Amino acid sequence: MISRIVLLCVGVGAAVALAGCGGSGASGGKNTVVAAFYPLAYAADQVAPPGTHVVDLTRAGEEPHDLELSPRDVARIGDARLVVYAGHGFQPAVEDAVRGRSGPSLDVLDRVPLRGTGDDVDPHVWLDPHRYAEVTRAIAAALGEPARAAQLVRRLGALDHELADGLRHCERRTIVTSHAAFGYLAARYGLRQVALVGLAPEAEPSPATVARLADTVRATGATTVFTEPLVAPALADTVAREANAVTATLDPLESLAPADEKAGVDYFRVMRANLAALRKALGCT
Repeated sequence: MISRIVLLCVGVGAAVALAGCGGSGASGGKNTVVAAFYPLAYAADQVAPPGTHVVDLTRAGEEPHDLELSPRDVARIGDARLVVYAGHGFQPAVEDAVRGRSGPSLDVLDRVPLRGTGDDVDPHVWLDPHRYAEVTRAIAAALGEPARAAQLVRRLGALDHELADGLRHCERRTIVTSHAAFGYLAARYGLRQVALVGLAPEAEPSPATVARLADTVRATGATTVFTEPLVAPALADTVAREANAVTATLDPLESLAPADEKAGVDYFRVMRANLAALRKALGCT
């Protein structure tokens, strides 16, 4: 299980933090990998060598988009053996802290083909198991343990086949989502994503935009508007009601819900739940 390490070096200077707080133990930099949010922490936890502590900066139930770092978090980043994060403005506070450290850091978005350019890059590469496998390989290589990626990569390959088979024969091919997080998944499996808002899930469209979105949903023939566990469903509920559609949950897997984390739910269980939701919404056989 991914560890959340309590750093005992509050108040020390940057030089001491970079030195690993003066010793071994749970907070020792040489034994710690800091990951910016859940999918990166999960992959790091799977491929890191024994004795490595993986720290997830984004707590369960929190939106990684909104992450603000405490001084303790900044110290963790400075002290870590490796920091794994997603760039292109996905978590600006993490990028700022990474620039202030001297150790190795891995921007996983540098390792896979991306959708979009510049500030409009879609960071949700982990929703495509094929791209997520490349992220896994990159993390293992950055830790000097490339062979340790093999088992997770095999599991991701099997999941990729499972998704492809499950979404091959469907009455509909359009998914209507709360925000534009599912572009990689849609492209991988021949679906079309229609997002109610852009890549920032907190955006609030005007009433006129809501009416236009409802018209768009009706025009696609979609019967379901997908909400997300960590985003208020008010917009999706309103659009679905006006479009005479139902709502269902599709999880972008940016963070686990606290109850799911406690129950031991992981990436694969969430992705299979997403597959079940998609199959029902799209009328797949």
